[in-house]
Amino acid sequence: MIGLTRRLIVVVPLLAAASAAAQAPGQPGAPPAETRPPAQPGAQPQAPPPAAPAPDPGEGERARTMAMDIAHQLTVAAAIETLPKQLKAFYKTHRQEMASQGLEPEFPLRTPERRFLIDRLLPFPFTELPRSEAALKAKFGPKLEGIGRLPWLVQECYGRLVEAMKAGDKARILAESDLLTALVIDLHSPVNLTENFDGQKTGQHGLFVRLVDKLPQAMGKGLKPSADAANYLDDPKEYVFSIITGTYVWLDNVLYLEELARRGKPGYGEIYMEDLARRVGPILREGLSRAAEDAGSYWYTAWTVAGRPELK
Repeated sequence: MIGLTRRLIVVVPLLAAASAAAQAPGQPGAPPAETRPPAQPGAQPQAPPPAAPAPDPGEGERARTMAMDIAHQLTVAAAIETLPKQLKAFYKTHRQEMASQGLEPEFPLRTPERRFLIDRLLPFPFTELPRSEAALKAKFGPKLEGIGRLPWLVQECYGRLVEAMKAGDKARILAESDLLTALVIDLHSPVNLTENFDGQKTGQHGLFVRLVDKLPQAMGKGLKPSADAANYLDDPKEYVFSIITGTYVWLDNVLYLEELARRGKPGYGEIYMEDLARRVGPILREGLSRAAEDAGSYWYTAWTVAGRPELK
């Protein structure tokens, strides 16, 4: 059984500084408005470009991309290894039927909803954070615009996985397990939990892509997570918030070490990436190891709540 709290490890005592930076008013970061050359005499006015179609409300969960996400691939594989024998056999048998594990892998599209900019709302350790989305909206109102829905996405996906397990629906079990892993990885990424997610408040612009996309690719197979065995979660909904607290504590370390990796370098080329992997890589690998254990724990808990059906 696993409790509702995680042991928090602070490597560099910079938390107060980064938390204050994250809550300070940001600098305008919008690109300059598009300029058009003056029209020539007698020229026909150009028609405005057609408006983009309105997004499907469920697009954030269903849309997928072919862009390689090696962190997702490796974490799913590691999560399978955390499972007890009967459940592990099911996932191993059907592993290549999971979108991220196939011969032509696909991955859930990253959207702003897959974040939770919690330090916009409260200071660490977020003890006054409401535990339901309705209560959160009642407390913070318009301040929630653009903050993301990551905790609720995890809870909703877990609920769908339980239902899929009860129904013995193989396709749905594999799809929800794959998506749930992606969301749990997001929970273990400090930049997904801060208003300073792209380094815009600390002069580290482009931080999100460098840490979430480029660093895993640079580390490749050396990123392989090492996870402990899955555990039954007493309260899967509450457990989301313990993950958030345990992840956010690493934010200051990540910001500081990335800044060190940039010092004395002309850009973000190979030398920078090697230094970034040396400094931040161990934190990333540890986060993915915990994500694999947590993903496996959510799968195992869903299966247990569903009555431990015999899956084929």
